Order: sequence, then C-alpha cells, then structure tokens
Amino acid sequence: MTEEEIQLTVFVACYNEEPNIRETLETVIAACREAGISFEIVVIDDASKDRSVEIIQAFQKSHPDVRLVLKVNPANEGLGNNYAEAAFLGHGTWYRLVCGDNVEPKETLVKIFSQTGKADLIIPYRPDESSRSGFRQFVSKTFTWLVNFTSGHNIRYYNGLPLTRRYYVMRWHSNAHGFGFQADLITRLLDRGVSYLEIPVEGHERAAGKSTALTLRNLGSVAHSLLTLVIRRMSKLVYGRS
Repeated sequence: MTEEEIQLTVFVACYNEEPNIRETLETVIAACREAGISFEIVVIDDASKDRSVEIIQAFQKSHPDVRLVLKVNPANEGLGNNYAEAAFLGHGTWYRLVCGDNVEPKETLVKIFSQTGKADLIIPYRPDESSRSGFRQFVSKTFTWLVNFTSGHNIRYYNGLPLTRRYYVMRWHSNAHGFGFQADLITRLLDRGVSYLEIPVEGHERAAGKSTALTLRNLGSVAHSLLTLVIRRMSKLVYGRS
C-alpha cells in the first residue's frame, strides 16, 4: 500500500497504557478492516514511565503487515500537541484520534470509520452516559453547554474524538495542550462552514489504569480553550467569518 492509497490515519495516543495499549491497537486494526478502509496507525508515546513503548515495539515486529509509525517523546507534551504532531506524521486523507486506554469497542470504531467521507466532520456522541459517575456527567454537560454558549453552535458533545480531514488538523489545530483542543477544533471548523454529521455511539470506561481527564493541567487547558472561543466569537461578530 502506497502513501497515496491510505484513506485514514489513526493516531493512537499513549501515556502509561501498559495494560491497554496492545488491545487498543488490535481493536483499531480489526475495526479498520471490518469497515473496509485502508489505514495507517501513528502512535505517539508521551514519555510513559511504564512498559508501553516496549509493548508497542513488540507489536510492530509481530505485525509487519500493518503500517505503524511510533514516535516516543522524551518529555510529556500533552494530548493537544501530540494530536497535531501525529497529523503531520501521517499520510491519510482522513484523521481520527483513538486513545490508548481501549475504551472504544470495535463496534463503535467500525460505526465511526464507516462514515468516512460522508461529511467533512464526523462528530460522535454518547446518548447514554449512565455508566459514568454523576460528577463526570455533570462536568461533561456543563462543558458542552459552555462551548455551545460561547461559540454559538449547538453540538451534542465535543469530546467524542471527531473524524475529519487530516489537512484540517494540520491547518486549524488548537494550541491547547489538554482535552479542550477538540472543542477548539470543532468550533473553528464549524465557523468555517464545513459539513458535519453527528452520530450516536456506545463506549465504556477503561478496563485498567487511571484516567487523566480531570487533572489540573487538563482543566487549565479547558479554561484556555473556552477563553479562545470567546475571543474568536467576538472577532467573528466584529469582522465576520474569514
């Protein structure tokens, strides 16, 4: 398979995912093949302190038929930075992040990957969040409301890991370091009038390890992203869409 034949670049983010990273890679491969889409995988290990890199390297050797690129960061750079970097390392027309914690079942990924090309922006959302704690549901709904209020859009969910054109990520990626980068990118693309499709998907919580979604660093990133949205909304009101 040549670089020109790759339809989808899947960025797998890894940080201390020793118990989950191999299963994540297996799930991604199975989903891409079932969806019938040509793909490559770009893994960025963000300075893991466990055996994640060793496991990924072993996976590379045991799967020579899979195009898999591994980049190991000497220091932690944050998910937002790695999201943009992996887009530059890839070659697919389309692009999607899959976290290395293996929380997305194969069926969910197949459903998302099967929508490739139907719109410029495929936005997944979870219609049922009962598996999450009440606090996490409150945080998620509050964040969604804040983003919609500040941006002027009406999207069901901003942290569902959208599938979009790789060029868009390279051209319009966020400067946020944490999870706020998704809302920043989605609203920026919507401001530019790209076509989008929201699709309901199923998910589950991580099988092993601890989530880092609610760290002080990520919360600071979310605040930074919301401030960026406010400034961009004001600019749009004054100057109109660029």
